[in-house]
Amino acid sequence: MSKVAIVSDSNSGITQTQAKELGITIMPMPFFINGKTLYEDIDLDQEGFYRMLTDKAEISTSMPLVGSVTDTWDQLLQEYDEIIHIPMSSGLSSSCETASMLAAEYDGRVQVVNNQRISVTQRQSVLDAMHLAEKGFSAKEIKEILEREKMQSSIYIMVDTLYYLKKGGRITPAAAALGTLLKLKPVLQIQGEKLDAFAKARTVKQAKSIMIEAMKNDFAERFLDAEGKDIYLELAYTYDLHAAEEFKKEVEAAFPGKEIVMNPLSLSVSCHIGPGALAIACSKKVPELSESVS
Repeated sequence: MSKVAIVSDSNSGITQTQAKELGITIMPMPFFINGKTLYEDIDLDQEGFYRMLTDKAEISTSMPLVGSVTDTWDQLLQEYDEIIHIPMSSGLSSSCETASMLAAEYDGRVQVVNNQRISVTQRQSVLDAMHLAEKGFSAKEIKEILEREKMQSSIYIMVDTLYYLKKGGRITPAAAALGTLLKLKPVLQIQGEKLDAFAKARTVKQAKSIMIEAMKNDFAERFLDAEGKDIYLELAYTYDLHAAEEFKKEVEAAFPGKEIVMNPLSLSVSCHIGPGALAIACSKKVPELSESVS
């Protein structure tokens, strides 16, 4: 049986500490902040990031350096037979395309997964890859399974402020000004490679209700599993843990008995939507694992 290493990046929300516990490798995403390069969960933590973000620091994201990627692979291949590499969605970053080009030089020993996921759904792909490797699947087989299942996930995000969407060019200044005037709380969605508008709410309460109903509808209509027996349900948030915990209570009431995993959104996502955001996400269980993974 081939020994397969699992590699992803910090867009998954998996911390360096968690990665060590899981026996996987997480590449820290670089940020350029006021002219300095800082790495997520290495010398840039959640508290420091949000402090600089709210202080209007100049923040931009980047992808891992080519040398860092290949150095990581080379080191792992001294111990492992193969690598499965799971970067963030190719629709949101060029890191997937770059990794795929680099992998071409590794004679099939490095398989790069383009399964259009980010944050909590990317995290689930990493966990699925781990379990598939434990069951004896090869890196190529894991890649094929994860890419086959790429559309079997959904994310809805409520944005508390339009400032960061405007700053990142995702909405026009005029739309941001109007939205701010009307005190709108946009709900965005990620189903596949893009971050798209889904709905406009006037209050946080209404936005949360929209997201819960959208997820219920996905369970029943999109995934044909109204009770969610074969679906992972996840929550995420930016900075405001108290608001997230209150939202979790509402989601628990809407999905009674359903296990809910809650984690902070990765900083790469947070950079573009700002603090105070709430998200609900789901991923269908991979059929190859549905009987063995709870």
